[in-house]
Amino acid sequence: MKLAKWAHDLAESLLAESLPDRWAHSQRVYWQALALAPALGDDAELLAAAAIAHDVGYALEAVDTGQHMIDGARYLRDAIGADPRLCSIVAFHTSSPWEAAELGLSQALAEFGPAEPELVDAITYCDLTSSPIGQLVDPAMRLVEVLDRYGPEHVVFRAVSAARPELLSRVGRVQQRRAEVSQERIS
Repeated sequence: MKLAKWAHDLAESLLAESLPDRWAHSQRVYWQALALAPALGDDAELLAAAAIAHDVGYALEAVDTGQHMIDGARYLRDAIGADPRLCSIVAFHTSSPWEAAELGLSQALAEFGPAEPELVDAITYCDLTSSPIGQLVDPAMRLVEVLDRYGPEHVVFRAVSAARPELLSRVGRVQQRRAEVSQERIS
């Protein structure tokens, strides 16, 4: 768990004091990732590291484009020298492609591609089952909360509205994989 510990320490240093709610959310996303470990095999630690670091793009030190997924991935890559796969998961998490398209940042997002679908599904599941203050939440309700928080004129509202069916499909695929792994363990 060296990579996850490193990412945890980095995220804590960037978020805990200046963005305590974001830090609480990131910790819950991390715990959700740890719960997925049996379904991820060799990629479990990578997902845990991406989960705790997924929102570092909100930290003042990382802000560049204003799209936190790309900013976080760039910060991890350029300032820290993080694993390219870790940067990719951070870059593509949740509604990032839709938000990047809205902002004219698809080329910037492409710096981190191609995305790994299974890991993007997993980080999206972890993110959408974690409230903004670190509580467990139903993914559909989490999306409602995001839409309510931003309102129809905001880029995040438009991106999440467009992405909603795919985001819920990602959650469903992860839930199905978890059930399959659980069933395999019982058999």
